[in-house]
Amino acid sequence: MVRVVLGKEFQHIILYGIILGAFVFVLKWLQWKYFVADHSVEIYVGMVALLFTGLGIWIAHKLIQPQSREVIVEREVFVPAHAESSFDEEAWKQLGLTTREDEVLQLLVRGYSNAEIARTLYLSVSTVKTHVYNLYQKMEVSSRIKAIDKARELRIIRSQEE
Repeated sequence: MVRVVLGKEFQHIILYGIILGAFVFVLKWLQWKYFVADHSVEIYVGMVALLFTGLGIWIAHKLIQPQSREVIVEREVFVPAHAESSFDEEAWKQLGLTTREDEVLQLLVRGYSNAEIARTLYLSVSTVKTHVYNLYQKMEVSSRIKAIDKARELRIIRSQEE
């Protein structure tokens, strides 16, 4: 361990520097104290302005944030028993449906909503929407009802036992 021994003149210089530093600190503290006292109104107005600016930004963020909610509409869909009895494999192949699209179509025919299809097939709702869109494109229809009618017309609805 190295021990540095300072001479008396260096000890006085260091002590003098510490005393001057403390004196400058006290002067700056007093200057700040009087500055705050002299300009207290401006400081308080500035603090209130910052508070209301932050509050305004928070409220604007809450108002602009999209508010979406999921609405599930339940309705009964009549499916005659004879419509599910025959399945036309050739028509199914001509449409070029994937297995997953076929599963989605079968659940659409049973009246399931997108959320119910997603829960049944363990998919996200957006994935189900993509499959439904692909079904519309391949079947050349623009709605669920038209897709179900076309599926009945083409006899590509599978019976529930399969």
